[in-house]
Amino acid sequence: IHEVRAGDTLISIAKHYSVTVTALVDANGLKSRNTPIRVGQRLRIPGLAVTRTSAPASRPARPAVRAVARAPLRPPGTLTLVVPDFIEQTPMFSWPVEGPIISPFGRRQSGWHRGIDIKADLGVPIVASAQGVVIASGYERRYGRVIRIEHVNGFVTLYAHNDENMVEVGDRVVTGQRIAVVGRTGRASTHHLHFEIRRGELSYNPLYMLPLPRRNAHVEETDEEEHEHDE
Repeated sequence: IHEVRAGDTLISIAKHYSVTVTALVDANGLKSRNTPIRVGQRLRIPGLAVTRTSAPASRPARPAVRAVARAPLRPPGTLTLVVPDFIEQTPMFSWPVEGPIISPFGRRQSGWHRGIDIKADLGVPIVASAQGVVIASGYERRYGRVIRIEHVNGFVTLYAHNDENMVEVGDRVVTGQRIAVVGRTGRASTHHLHFEIRRGELSYNPLYMLPLPRRNAHVEETDEEEHEHDE
């Protein structure tokens, strides 16, 4: 685009841009090469690229970052991290299922884990950790199929995410008796047993109460987020 200045003519403008007068006339819809032009008039120059200021390229959108709520540093009042000082009152607990621990007891990114998760295949038998009486056997939203067994001195063990429960409320069980089979019901990302030991309102780390040498059980290295929301 050329803006006409004082002294400009169609001939001088055409010569300046190295175009013919005829092309200049045609490009601007003028009647003839003798058509008068005025100062300030804007003429289109044929063959001259129009330079436009391009908008700055937009930055690629950053992937959304999932906000992860961090668990408070202090455990809730219903969970303790200390080694129990009443070992002499503890029943002779045994391991309810064989397998590596895929999520230990204690603090996780988004909360506190009240038990241990023991990895095992679908259908593997789960046995009572100690003798006692079944006080709950059913289905809960978080735990899926779950069993609670009451033992001496107020201890309770919990077995969750079972594929099938094989005992009912009121049943008396002995150590090592089959009570369920491994599954992934409820909030579970893989087949495993969620196992808890409680006394009163407190949950204790089962590894402090299970027998040696399994007390130093192998903790399998897994993606923490994979089991973050398992119960």
